[in-house]
Amino acid sequence: MAEESKGQAFLDKFAEVSARIGNQIHLRTLRDAFATVMPLYILAGIAVFVSQVLFPLFLSGDSLSAAQVWGSAVTLGTLNFAAVILAGVLGYCFAVNKHFENAISCVVVGISAFVIMMPQTIVATLGSAVYATNAADKTAATLSYAVDSFSGALGMADGYALSGVDVTGAFATSNTGANGLFGAIIIGLLAATVFIKLSGLEKLKVNLGEGVPPAVADSFNVMIPMLLTLSLFALVAAVLAGFGTDLLTLIATGIAAPLKGIMNAGPWAVIVIYTLANLLFCLGIHQSTISGVLAEPILTMLIIDNMATFAAGQPIPADHYMNMQIVNSFALIGGSGCTFALLLDTFLFSRNKGSKEVAKLSILPGLFNINEPVIYGYPIVFNLPLMIPFVLIPDLLIAATYGLTCAGVIAPCVVQAPWTTPPVISALLATGGDWRAAVWQVIEIAGAMAIYLPFMKVSERAVQKQLELEANAA
Repeated sequence: MAEESKGQAFLDKFAEVSARIGNQIHLRTLRDAFATVMPLYILAGIAVFVSQVLFPLFLSGDSLSAAQVWGSAVTLGTLNFAAVILAGVLGYCFAVNKHFENAISCVVVGISAFVIMMPQTIVATLGSAVYATNAADKTAATLSYAVDSFSGALGMADGYALSGVDVTGAFATSNTGANGLFGAIIIGLLAATVFIKLSGLEKLKVNLGEGVPPAVADSFNVMIPMLLTLSLFALVAAVLAGFGTDLLTLIATGIAAPLKGIMNAGPWAVIVIYTLANLLFCLGIHQSTISGVLAEPILTMLIIDNMATFAAGQPIPADHYMNMQIVNSFALIGGSGCTFALLLDTFLFSRNKGSKEVAKLSILPGLFNINEPVIYGYPIVFNLPLMIPFVLIPDLLIAATYGLTCAGVIAPCVVQAPWTTPPVISALLATGGDWRAAVWQVIEIAGAMAIYLPFMKVSERAVQKQLELEANAA
C-alpha cells in the first residue's frame, strides 16, 4: 500500500507540474496563436502540392507557369508573410489570455514592433537592371538589361558580375516568412507584454469624457502606451543598427538555429517530449499540454521551411527531415497513441462486447485522427496494459519514419496536410505524392496492431477478472 501510495503521489505531482507548464501564459499564448494561423499553413501546403505535383502531371511550358501563379500567390500571402501575421495573432492571443479589454490594439503593437525591428536595408538578388528612357521623367517607358551588361561599365574585374545590391524601402521574405517566425514570437510576445503593462498605468490614459464613441475612447486610452512601446523598440533597433546588426538576425542565429538543431539532431528530443505528453494523456490530461507548447511550434516551423523550399524547387536539407508532419502523418495515426490500430484489433480479435461498442462509435472519428472517444471511453486513461503501447508505439514510429527518410526509402515531408486527413492520403500529401510513404503507413498500422493485440487481450482479461470479483463480492 505504501509503494502504491508513493507511485500515485508521483503521478499526481507529475501531472500537476505538467499542467503548470502547459498553462504558463506565454507558452499557452504560443499554442493558441499557432492553432489560429494553422489554416494558413494547411492552405499553403495544399497550394504547394497542387502547383508542384498535380499541375506538372498535365501541364507544361507557359501553361504550367501560368497555372503555378495561383500557388505562388497563395505562398506569398501565407508562407512568405507568416511571421508578420503571427506577430499580430500572438499579440491578440496574449491579450485574451491576460484578459486585456482592448485586445485588438495588441495586434497593432505586435505587427508594428516586429516590422520596426527589421533591417532598413536588405541585400537583394539582382536579375536585371531596369531604367527609365527619359532621365528627367522617372515614370517614362523602361528598358531592362541583364546584369552582366553592366559589369564593365562599373569597372568590375574580369570574371566578376553584379549579383546583388543594397535595397531600401523593401522587406525580405527571409524576415517576413518562415525564417522570421522565431523573431515574431519573441518580439510579438515582448511587445504585447510591455504594452499591456504600460496600459495599466492610469496616468498614461487619455480620458475624453462621456459621449465619445467607444472605439475612439479605447484608441486614446492606449495611445500613449502604444507610442512609448513602439518608440522603445525603435530605440533598440537604432542601437543594434549602430553595431551593424538587427534583432531578427540575432534571434535567428542565437536562438532559432540552436532550437531547430536540438529538434532535428535525430528523433530523440521529439521522442522524449511525446513520451511525456502521451504518458500525461494516460493520466487524463491532454497531451497538447506538453507537446503543444514544447515541440509543435518548432516542428511546425521546420515543415513550413520545407514547404517554402519545395515550392522553390530546391532539395530538402537533411536537418529538416524531422518536422511536425512526420509526427502527425506517421506517428499519430488515428490520433495520439496510434489508436486506429487498437480499433482494428478490437473489431477483428476482441470478444468484449463493451469494447466492440466503443470501437463502433470511435472508428469514424478515428479515421480522421480524433480519438478522445477511445481514450476516455475504451478507456486508455488509467488502463495500465493499454498505456504501455499507447506511449511506446508513437516513439517507435517517429524513430522508424525518420530513419527511413534519412535512408532515402521515403521522401521527406514537404506539405503540412490537415491533421484530420485519413491514413494513406495523409502520407501521399505530406511527402508530395510519394507512394512508398503510403505503403509505409499501411505497414505502420499493421505493426501497431501487432503490438497492441497482446496488451488488448491482457486488458480484457483484467476487466473480466474485475467483473468476477465484483460479482463475488455482491
